[in-house]
Amino acid sequence: MKKCILDMRVVENLRLHKNYCLLKLTSDGQTLPEMRPGQFVEVRVDGSNSTFLRRPISVNYVDKVKNELWLLIQLVGDGTRKLAEAQVGGTINVVLPLGNGFTMPTSEEVGKKFLLIGGGVGTAPMLYLGEMLRQMNIRPAFLLGARSKDDLLQLEEFQKIGDVYITTEDASLGEKGYVTNHSILKEIRFDQIFTCGPKPMMVAVAKYARAESIPCEVSLENTMACGIGACLCCVEKDHEGHNVCVCKEGPVFNIDRLTWLN
Repeated sequence: MKKCILDMRVVENLRLHKNYCLLKLTSDGQTLPEMRPGQFVEVRVDGSNSTFLRRPISVNYVDKVKNELWLLIQLVGDGTRKLAEAQVGGTINVVLPLGNGFTMPTSEEVGKKFLLIGGGVGTAPMLYLGEMLRQMNIRPAFLLGARSKDDLLQLEEFQKIGDVYITTEDASLGEKGYVTNHSILKEIRFDQIFTCGPKPMMVAVAKYARAESIPCEVSLENTMACGIGACLCCVEKDHEGHNVCVCKEGPVFNIDRLTWLN
């Protein structure tokens, strides 16, 4: 897949939460390249004296009509906090698209039930994945987990696309507990699971999927730097004992390829 380095204009900067912002970017005079759910971009951080490397950010959504790329950014350090200060009309340099995304269903699988599980900022790639499934006439189910209702992001967007189920640790919205405790897992037999979020959550989801013999793909959030498999800082050991670069061979992997369940 062709990769581009684009100077993108900031269309909108929305503060969704004290720790999250949503950047909507466009490329004037150039149609955005094809991007697949689960892929990511590398964003250059300008104006920061302590940030020297690009920041990897998941593709949250692609609005092909408006030629917009959405990036959901969690403010965790100097780099992401600087990105959150981006002004409408300003320019952000982006390398895209990077990595391999989720496996999209074939036409023969359209009638199957798909469950998309996200936790924290890991809900970001689920939105675009859900939209692409919707465009295939598949109504996905979203299972979103957070500590509290205030930590759940983009709920209205998810509700436009599919059925939304929620867990919060404090029971402020949805069912109390973790995503793997939600009653929907007992009520509906799903045919495929896609997930992204904190590693303990994804491991729990993977264990559930394995126990129920449900195919499952996870999007890893290993620390990344170069984004092209050169620096080796994001390696993950696979089931054959090989170190694979998450940024290049992932970030999406079938759980059967990982060592989590060995």
